[in-house]
Order: sequence, then structure tokens, then C-alpha cells
Amino acid sequence: MAEVIVKIINKSGNELPAYATADAAGMDLRAHLETALTLQPMERTLVPTGLFMELPSGYEAQIRPRSGLAIKQGLTLLNTPGTIDADYRGEVKIIMINLSTEPQTIQPGDRIAQMVVAPFVQATIQPVEILSTTDRGTGGFGHTGKS
Repeated sequence: MAEVIVKIINKSGNELPAYATADAAGMDLRAHLETALTLQPMERTLVPTGLFMELPSGYEAQIRPRSGLAIKQGLTLLNTPGTIDADYRGEVKIIMINLSTEPQTIQPGDRIAQMVVAPFVQATIQPVEILSTTDRGTGGFGHTGKS
């Protein structure tokens, strides 16, 4: 596994993102809040992390929900996975929503999302008049009939 260096400025006072286990794909991101934040059912908000980063060219950071928050509290992320491009230098902020039927509170320093750093490729778009044929063809959702 190749090492990738991600430069981070941490203005939050929380610990830096880190992998919880040796084989974890994502690093936890924490809420940078002065006081607790309560989200009402179906309410969404932008939660700051206090983190600013510099990703290497050819990499992105994907922001994903934490499964424990989703199942236990109904808190998840919109625009998932969110993408942080290598040339973005602003604060990382997390779009959270409360999908539960009760108010949910986020405390300062709570783990609110996970970040996966991944390489990407940029495609070259080639206009054509005809596409190759496949067994699936134009069949859409559920077309294969396999479960």
C-alpha cells in the first residue's frame, strides 16, 4: 500500500483525522462546534470540522456517513459521497441531516463523518453516433432480474 501525504491545518482543537484500525478505509472527522447542535427531524445543516487540507494532485477525499450514527440516531449526510477536490483549500464542512423522528444532538468533538482518500482518473469525452451493444442493452433499474 502506497503512502499518500495529506497536509492538514487543524483549527478545531480536535484530534486529527485518523484510521481506527489497521485495515480501515476511512478516517473519522469530528464536529468543530462551540456548543451542542440539535437537529430537528428532517432538518439539515452544515457542520464545520475546522480542517483545511491539501490533497496531492490525482487524489480526492470522499466524505461518507458513519454507519453508527445512521442506525442509532438517524443522522446521515447529504450529497454522499461528497467530494473534496485536490485544489480545494477551504474548510471541510459536512452536510448533515436528521432522518429520525426525534431531535438529535451533535456535541462538540463528536465523530460525524468519515473521509476516504482515493485516486481518480479524468476521462476524455469522445462524441460518437453509435454505442457498442451488450447483453443488457438499455435495460434500467432491476433489468437483470437478479437479486
